[in-house]
This record gives sequence, structure tokens and C-alpha cells, in this order.
Amino acid sequence: MANDVHLGHKARKRFGQNFLNDDFIIGQIVDAIDPDDDHILVEIGPGLGAITFPVLDRVKHLNVVELDRDLVQRFEEDQLLKRRLTVYQADAMKFDFASLISDEKKLKVFGNLPYNISTPLLFHLFNFCEQIADMHFMLQKEVVDRMCAEPGSKTFGKLSVMTQYYCDAYPVVRVGPECFTPPPKVESSVVRLIPKASRADVSPKVLEKVAAAAFNQRRKTIRNSLKDIVSADEITELGLDPTIRAEYLSLNDFVKIAQYVEAKDNK
Repeated sequence: MANDVHLGHKARKRFGQNFLNDDFIIGQIVDAIDPDDDHILVEIGPGLGAITFPVLDRVKHLNVVELDRDLVQRFEEDQLLKRRLTVYQADAMKFDFASLISDEKKLKVFGNLPYNISTPLLFHLFNFCEQIADMHFMLQKEVVDRMCAEPGSKTFGKLSVMTQYYCDAYPVVRVGPECFTPPPKVESSVVRLIPKASRADVSPKVLEKVAAAAFNQRRKTIRNSLKDIVSADEITELGLDPTIRAEYLSLNDFVKIAQYVEAKDNK
């Protein structure tokens, strides 16, 4: 049998499908998610149910969002499962996660995200942070490293700034390629994201614009990379050194610049 077939389902490249099949790693991930009935559980891209079924062993009900119709059909054909599983055949990048809220419970969101859409999907989910208690996602290890990176490191960039503006981020489980069918060409990692109770008062769009410009040519000093947004004198007025590179700015520094730009734009 081809190594891209698992439990009778052929993995589809256009959906970025790689199916987890290592029971020990699955157990570690489910423990990290810590499913309970005090939250509304939502899985993105359940695939063949590697995480779905162990989570269902611990809770009364689970919502899943799956794009692949064939996989949706597999879940819907199981009558016993249908009572405890609500399946949404939908594109997670367009899904309104707030629509799942009921009884004042917050969401616990988790999934093995397709690596080809992971960053835009994360940015979509950040819009629902007020309704989310925590998120656990399996992603390319390189992406998780960037999300959790500290200022001053080579991996600190726009994704680090935006992730850490919305959430506290921690790597929790490392997953090798051999744990999947078919094996991906990259190392994977599970990240824990806990939305912050309060965030700096700044427009996320302006913050993203500043971070994108700052890291667009990361070898440049911020005097040069941000020259179309703020001048060197304005950077100095903010108490920052215009001759450093973007990776040496903290999240608070980025917020400070974005707040200044936002105020300037609103004049």
C-alpha cells in the first residue's frame, strides 16, 4: 500500500494532509490539550480522528471543522458518534468560531494544522481571542520556533510579534516525521497559545504593518526599514535607537512605534 494511505484514506496534497499515527505522541498531545466539559471543544482538521477519539474519551461533546468532504462523510456515517460530535464541513480560515459560544463557556481550540495555511489561519483565529481559553496546534517546528522566539534571536520576526501581542506562546510537544502517514519532510511541534487577558491599546493592523516593514529586509537598521513609516528622529523621540535591527526590538517597542504611527495617521 502506498505510504500516503492511512486507514483507507489517501492523503490529499491540496489539503496538506499528514495523518498522525503514533499513540505515545497522541497521548502527550491530548494531555497537553487537557480536554474538559467546562469549555467548548473545537478541533480544526480532525483528519481520521487520531486526536478526535482520545479527546472524546474525556468529554461529552466535541465540535470539528473539516474541509475534506470524504472525511466529513466518515464521521457522519457513524450514528453513535453523531450524538457527541458536531461536524462543520467548512474552511477554517472563513469559519466564525464565535458562533460556537454558548452558556458563557470559552473555547478550547486544537488541531493538526495544514502547514501550507497555518499562518493565515492563526491570524484568523487571533480575531476570536476574547472567546478562546487556549489553543494547541501542531505546526512545522520552524513556525513554532518563530512564534515563541525571544527578541534578539534570529527567529524573532513578524510572526513572533503578532503571536505574542495576542497570546502567551509555549512549545509543548516535539513530533518527528516518523509519527505521520505520509511522513512530512519537516520536524513538527505542538504550540500552546493562551490569549492574554489584556493587550496593549493599539490597532493590530497598524502593529502588523510596522512589524512587516521592520522585518521585510531584516538586515537593515530600523532607520532604513521603517523610513516610509517613521523618521529616524521620531524613532529617537520614542526612546529607541534607530541604528539597531528589528530583531532587537521588544514587543513593547513595536507597540510603542505602532501607537505613534496610529496617532499620527489619525491627526
